[in-house]
Amino acid sequence: MPGLDDVPYPCRVTNRPLSPSLTPTRRAAGLLAGLALGVALLAGCSSEGASTDCGLDACTVTFDRGVDASASILGVEAKLIGAQGDQVTVEVAGEQLTLTAGQQAAEAGGLQVTLDSVTDQQVKIRVAKGSSS
Repeated sequence: MPGLDDVPYPCRVTNRPLSPSLTPTRRAAGLLAGLALGVALLAGCSSEGASTDCGLDACTVTFDRGVDASASILGVEAKLIGAQGDQVTVEVAGEQLTLTAGQQAAEAGGLQVTLDSVTDQQVKIRVAKGSSS
């Protein structure tokens, strides 16, 4: 009778796991953390008549002109009140600001607000956390 060494491709069984398995508790904790992060990212920016592009500490909001445009970003509401020429009035964190493209950031509710651009169709502002001190 041939031995194991005589078989061309011997099968050997070992009891070593190929990869460490996660316990059900760790698996559930990871799933919950992932879900919480996803919900936080989705809840971080919402808009109506506007589009948002948010990072960790700043958002760019592009408002459509001619509609009631608003966005919820960085925990506050931002609304386009009006635009005339190169001046734009927005409300951020309950404070009305009149902005001109190229001017230094204005502060509202601890956030720095600047006007990036204004066209016939859109107004683009940048809202960032922190102060300019």
